[in-house]
Order: sequence, then C-alpha cells, then structure tokens
Amino acid sequence: MLEFSNCIVLHGRDLEPHYCHRFVVQGDTIAAIDLGEPCQAISRGYVVLMPGMYNSHTHMGDACAPDGATGLTLEEGFFRPNGYKYRKLAQQPEAEHLTQITNHLHYMARTGTIGHIDFREQGAYGAQLLRRASEATGVRSIILGQFNQLPLTESELQQNVATLSTEAIAELTEVLAIADGFSESTMNDLTDAAWKEIYQVTSRHHKLRAIHCLENEGYREVSLAITGRGDLERALELYHPHLVIHATVANREDIQLLSQNRVNVVLNPRANANLGLPLPPVAPLMQSQANLLLGTDNGLLNSPNLFAELDFTYKLAKSQFGDAKQPAPQTILKMVTSNIRAVLDGDTYGYLETGLPADFVALNFHQPHLRSSQHIPASIVTRVTPEDVLLTVRQGKVLWQASDFSPIA
Repeated sequence: MLEFSNCIVLHGRDLEPHYCHRFVVQGDTIAAIDLGEPCQAISRGYVVLMPGMYNSHTHMGDACAPDGATGLTLEEGFFRPNGYKYRKLAQQPEAEHLTQITNHLHYMARTGTIGHIDFREQGAYGAQLLRRASEATGVRSIILGQFNQLPLTESELQQNVATLSTEAIAELTEVLAIADGFSESTMNDLTDAAWKEIYQVTSRHHKLRAIHCLENEGYREVSLAITGRGDLERALELYHPHLVIHATVANREDIQLLSQNRVNVVLNPRANANLGLPLPPVAPLMQSQANLLLGTDNGLLNSPNLFAELDFTYKLAKSQFGDAKQPAPQTILKMVTSNIRAVLDGDTYGYLETGLPADFVALNFHQPHLRSSQHIPASIVTRVTPEDVLLTVRQGKVLWQASDFSPIA
C-alpha cells in the first residue's frame, strides 16, 4: 500500500487542484481520495500528485545517438533509405542498443512519464527490442512498427498502383504479432492500394494506426503530384489513422478536416523548431474539435522530457492566441494526461479518481521555486523540472523514487 496525507491532488478529467487529506493506493488501484477544498495558490510546501504522463510520439530506437541529427535537415536526418537515422540504426549491436533504449525509458520514468507511443523502426526485430526494454523498466510502450525496408520501388510509388507482395504482407503480420500497431513514416512511402491493404490487415488484428502528416510542405506536394490529393486527405480516406502526427504546416482546410473527423493529433513543437520547420498552429487546432496530444519525437533531436515540451507548447500557444488569458495551463497539461483516453481507452484514463488505476506522479512543491506557487497547474507546466519528481507510479508499481522520499508503504 502507498499512502499520502496532507497533499494536493490534480483531480478528475479537468485536473483541478484540491487539498487532499488522504490518497491511498492498494495494489494497482486508487483505493481512496479524501478531498478537501479546491486550491489554486499555496503559501507553503506540499507534495502535489498529478496523473502519470503519456508521451504520444517517440522514436526510442534513436536513443543510440542523442543529438546526432544536429544540423541536418529533415530529409538528411530522417528519410528512408539513406538518412542518418536509418544508417545509424543499422550499425547498432543488439545488446548495446537494448541498453541505450532501456536507459532512456528509465529517464522517462524519472521525468514523470509512465507510457509512450513509439514509432519503432527495424521491423519485427525493432519492435521486440523495445518490448524487452519496456518489460525491464515498467514504462508502458505502445509500439507502432514499420517495415524494415520499404517494400515498394520508387517506380512503383510514382505509378501508384502496386499492391503489397506476399512477403510484405507476411512481414506486416509478423510485426503486428509483437507490436500494438503500425506506422510507416509518411503516406508517400506506399501506394494507395498498399495503404488500403494495411488498413484491412490492422483492422482485422485490432491494431492501432498512425501516420506522420504535414510535417513540411513537401509531404503535401509529393502526394498531390503523384495522387492528386494531399497526404492528410489520403490518410483519412485510405488508412483511417488513430493518430496523425505533426500537422506542422496544416492550413485552414486541413484543420477543418481534422476537426470534422475529430482526429487525434500529436504535436511536436520542440522537434519542429529544432529542424528549422514552421511551428505548428497550436491555437487554431485548440479551437477545433481535434483531440490534441504532445510528443517529444526523435531522440536524435530532443530528450523525452515532457516538462520541457509542456513549457514550450504553452508559451507558443499563448503567442499564437495573442492573448495572455488563453490557453489555460490545464488545457496544455491535458495533452499529456487525460486526452490520452480518446486514443487508448480500456484501462488507460490519464486522470485521478477513486477506483481508477494508480497511475500518478508525486511532485515536490516544498522546493523553494515552487512552495509559494500562485497557480499550481501553471507551475507544473512552466516551472517543474525532472529534479522535482519524487515518485512515478504506474498501476501501483513504483517506476522511479527519489532517494530521500518515502511515502507510507
């Protein structure tokens, strides 16, 4: 059993802070939350409990080369088959690569993240490697695999009629036996017919689908030149993704399409900025019916630290709104907590209530820079650092605990 007394809890879907007399965990479940009055400001230190965070776009295979893409363009660093990323992955010894991925998952737990959605390269082998690291750390890895090598030639892609070979379908099935879903890099990596086949196979196996869309104008332009339709339009028509990643250059029509279809959109502002790309239209997307999430993207560009992503996104959104009142800090914080419910459902909630899974993070608001916070959610979004994390718990299991912190156990 874990028990906290005289703490503050961000409670419910709306993450409203309340004083809390007792917060009790039994097994993998929140057994009791004895709430007091709501609070926004505090005058002395408290332990603050918030939901465990989900990072909705990572590439943990890239743990092998932190900041290796510095100074490289999107195409030079990340495009198949000869981008730096794919050349580097091919060089990694298995045991060393597993250690690197495991270390980065430990770091995610250290920074309050209990789960992530990973876009894992290297086919079935890559998916299995991440699965092993996830099991070793307790951090939940929702793995979206891809083909080890692109299954279609450039000529076949230009003609846009080829279907997947028997061998490619067999590889896809092998990947899905290990992974939780599928995501090739862009819609331009496969033909329309191939995307329809992948939709059918993933639907039959009840697997997730995701795709990178509109990361730069090239995605749209290439798709238009070959098929007469933009990459987002093709994705929604042929592939029906559960997640659309980036939307960095989404225009008014794209946002309307995302809104009409209530698409789950994962934003990655720090990664986009690091590549010299436009910053995503966070404010217009927040005014739509799309469900927004956050990801840290490639380890070749960013650390998987969601506190850094929250701070950057919050200030970016305020700048785009041109309004000091918008958005509320909780709106940004939901992108790594309760908004995940629309994607993963089942036993994944992203918020704290009695009877739900014990997925939470304890933050040290006794720290001098936090103890007099006048707006607790704003302080979490803009001031909390990894050093302020005392405890990270997923389904009652401690993934990280500061050496000088001991809740009642």
